[in-house]
Amino acid sequence: MMSENASPITRPLPSALAAVETDIVRACEEARRDRASVTLIAVSKTFDAETVTRVITAGQRVFGENRVQEAKAKWPGLMSAYPDLALHLIGPLQSNKAKEAVALFDAIHSVDRPSICEALAKEINSQKKRPELFVQLNTGEEPQKAGVAPAEADAFIASCREKYGLEISGLMCIPPVDDAPAPHFALTAKIAARNGLKNLSMGMSADFAIAIQFGATHVRVGSAIFGHR
Repeated sequence: MMSENASPITRPLPSALAAVETDIVRACEEARRDRASVTLIAVSKTFDAETVTRVITAGQRVFGENRVQEAKAKWPGLMSAYPDLALHLIGPLQSNKAKEAVALFDAIHSVDRPSICEALAKEINSQKKRPELFVQLNTGEEPQKAGVAPAEADAFIASCREKYGLEISGLMCIPPVDDAPAPHFALTAKIAARNGLKNLSMGMSADFAIAIQFGATHVRVGSAIFGHR
């Protein structure tokens, strides 16, 4: 019987990873960008350590998880076995998980409200560990989705820096499912540029090539590598 976390993989994982890499290279060439300017984050949420290991041994080194608790259960062993891995939190963060998040993750892509800023600032100072931080935008202003509204982004970024002493690396966005992604990527890039932010976490399995055209520095790819959950 198949476990709920086991999904049928339509192609061998190394081949799927190689196909994504080929697409990233092509998108970078079309955008006249260096391939090294784009970090591929393999989104491994819901997949077990054995499955993730197959992607690690195929050469992938940067991974993304949505939940602190799942990552805490899965990743310490993997990171001990493969010390050169980097782990990014790409899902929502609760204030009471900030201590664990700062300890475990190399980057956090979901900074979106004052309570998170306060909790992160406290833990960064306490642990003397500085994960890379991205402010999450809600470019579609969807009520069910986390993130800072575009009109409030400049003030929020300033508050992160001035009130909480946080070093913000970049912005993250997830366009609405039914919208063309390009305008959302363009808006995110525009807000980043005027706030002096160089990093853009945008683009997933269906649209990462478009995101690269608009300057994405981090693309978050799950199903194209691991298969559908």
